[in-house]
Amino acid sequence: DWGHVRVFTPWRYCVDRAARELLEATGWKMPDPETFPTADDLVALYLEPLARLPELSPVIETGARVTGISRWGADKVRGGGREARPFMLVVETAGGIRRDRARAVIDASGTWRTPNPLGAGGIAAEGEAEFADRIAYGIPDILGRDRALYGGRATLVAGSGHSAANALLDLARVADDEPGTTFIWTTRGTDLVRIYGGGDLDALPARGELGSDVRDLAESGRVQLVTGFATTAIREEDGRLIVEGDTADGLRRIGPIDRIVAATGQRPDLSLTRELRLDLDPWLEGVRALGPLIDPNEHSCGDVPPHGHRELSHPEPGVYTVGIKSYGRAPTFLLLTGYEQVRSVAAALAGDVASADAVQLVLPETGVCTVPGGVTVTGKAFAGCCGGPAPQAADGCCVADAEAKAAGRGGCGCGVAA
Repeated sequence: DWGHVRVFTPWRYCVDRAARELLEATGWKMPDPETFPTADDLVALYLEPLARLPELSPVIETGARVTGISRWGADKVRGGGREARPFMLVVETAGGIRRDRARAVIDASGTWRTPNPLGAGGIAAEGEAEFADRIAYGIPDILGRDRALYGGRATLVAGSGHSAANALLDLARVADDEPGTTFIWTTRGTDLVRIYGGGDLDALPARGELGSDVRDLAESGRVQLVTGFATTAIREEDGRLIVEGDTADGLRRIGPIDRIVAATGQRPDLSLTRELRLDLDPWLEGVRALGPLIDPNEHSCGDVPPHGHRELSHPEPGVYTVGIKSYGRAPTFLLLTGYEQVRSVAAALAGDVASADAVQLVLPETGVCTVPGGVTVTGKAFAGCCGGPAPQAADGCCVADAEAKAAGRGGCGCGVAA
C-alpha cells in the first residue's frame, strides 16, 4: 500500500552487499545506483529476483502469518530449563493453523501494519473508529489510485514526518490541476526542524529536498499550518468532518473537511511476542540498548552507532529483534541499518562470534541534529554531532559536544580530522 512512494535513499543504499553478490552471479544488473526507486521498484527489481534465487526460494514461505511465539510447553512465567525448550510459532495459512518449532527467532515483522492513532496521547480520538472510512493512515496514493478521493475536496494532514511531507506535496500537485482541492496541516509539536531537515547539508539529497519543498509549501501560504494541535475528537456536521483538538489557547475546531491523512507514525505489535522475555525500551518499545541512541525526544541525528547481535538480543536466549521493529516507535530507521543488523545476528547464530561482533555501519547524516535540552544544531555547528560515524571533516563527537558547540563554547574535545 505504499508501492507508489519514491524513497529518498538511492539504489546504492537500498541493496544489501551479500544479496547483490548472489544476484549478480545470475546475471542480474544493479539499477543505476544514484536513482531513487519507488517501493514497487524495490519489490520488482530487487526483492522478487532475490526471492527466486535457488539459495533462498526453498526456505521462503509466503502467505503465512505468525500470530504468536512462545516456548514449547512454557509460558513467560515458567523458568526451570526453558532455554532447552524449542520455540513454538503459531502460523496461520490458507490451509489452516499449524505450530512450528524453531531453535531461534528473529523478529523482523516491522511496524507498518500497526499505525499510531490520530488521537493525542497514543489513543484513538473520539470518532476515529466511526469515521475510519474517511481516514487514511500512512501515505495514500493521492496522485494515482486514490486521486478521486482527494481531488476537489478538503483534506487534513496530521503529522510532522516524511510521510506527512509526501502527502502534502502530493496534495499540492493535485490542487494545481483540480480547483477546490484544499488541505490543512496539523502537527502536535511547534518545532518543525525535524521535518524541514538539513537541506543541502543532508547526505541524502532527496531527503533534504523533501524537507525543503514542504517548508517552501508551508511558507507559501498554500497550506494552512496549525502547530501545537493535539487531536481529541472527530465529529460530523452536515455530512462533513470537524476535527477538534487541544491547543495552548484551548479547544480548537478545524473544518469542515472531507478526508483525513493520519501520517502519525507506527508502533510495534507487541502481542506477537507477549509470552517471551524481552527487554524493551519503556518509551520507544524497541530494543532497550538502542533506546537512548535513537529517542527523538533526545536527538534526531539520523545516525546511530554501529550495533549488532548483542544489542539486539533479549533475556530470552535465541530471540532477536531486527529491522524497524528494533527501533520501536522511533522514525529514523534506514535499510542499511537492518542489513547490518541481520548479518550480525546470522553470524552469531552460525557460531561465528568474531564476525558477528565486527559490525560496520556508516549512515548518511541528516544535516540537522536535535540534542537534549531542545537545542537544534545545523550548518557548521552540526559537524560531528551526536556520536557514531562522523562526517568527512570531523571526528565522531558526543551529544555534550554538540550542545557545547551550539552554545558557542569549544565543545568536549573532538576536533577536525587530520
